[in-house]
Amino acid sequence: MARSRNVVAYGFLAPYLLVFAAFWIWPILYSFYLSFLATRALPWRFDPSVTWGRLAVDPAFHNALKNTLLILVIQVPVMIALATLLAVLLNSHLLRARGLMRFAFFAPVVVGEVAYAAVFRLMFNADFGVINKILGSVGLPEVAWFSDPTAAMALIIMAVTWRWVGYNAIIILSGLQSIPEDVYEAATIDRVSPARQFLFITLPLLRPIVLFCVVLSVIGTMQLFAEPFLITNRGGPGGATETLGLFLYRQGFTVLNFGYASAVAYTIAALAVTISLLNLWLGRERT
Repeated sequence: MARSRNVVAYGFLAPYLLVFAAFWIWPILYSFYLSFLATRALPWRFDPSVTWGRLAVDPAFHNALKNTLLILVIQVPVMIALATLLAVLLNSHLLRARGLMRFAFFAPVVVGEVAYAAVFRLMFNADFGVINKILGSVGLPEVAWFSDPTAAMALIIMAVTWRWVGYNAIIILSGLQSIPEDVYEAATIDRVSPARQFLFITLPLLRPIVLFCVVLSVIGTMQLFAEPFLITNRGGPGGATETLGLFLYRQGFTVLNFGYASAVAYTIAALAVTISLLNLWLGRERT
């Protein structure tokens, strides 16, 4: 009887399992196989030296890796810090219209990437952008946001932070609301200042939630594609903002080097897993 029930259950699951195998399992396995093939010439041949071996000597890959890690090291800590501060403010009982404010800060996530990229390009335009107008009005020099490598990288970091800080703030806010009020009441009775309550009560109790946000942000940054592609015109100027995701796209869909693109994809996945595990290890509870 139990066996027949299992057969029926797997029968209902079969359509999903077939779709999952066809569009997830098979592409993952096939791309791993492709990563060992030289695909720029016909017939394709097994030659890991032109895929995995090229990763060690390709300056374009090294540039994309450097840019991605730079964004990761700067943008993720800044975004998580701002998201934590924003979550505390959104959780304050002194804030009016808290529901509206929470939606306002979460809204950038649901804005289409093309639309918000177009807005950023207009705002930071060197000739008529509002940002340079503001800088000029306070006596600061105008910035060539799209032709200066440092400014272009700063623009990407600001754009990514603007889009995702509210998303992470809402996740951290859910963690804040799970902390019992009794803990803060006891600390207040013991005359613990609000700043010390935040440092020694709130942050330790938020550790798992913050780690979750960090891991999500690391994975997202390692795959970063839309912002450098749309805002800085495919990683410009001169590859200064080209990320691993954009480099992968260029290898796979511009020059049709599928073998090398597959090797880059698995490298991105391995780096994301490694950095995420490192963050989990560093943030683990010490006994």
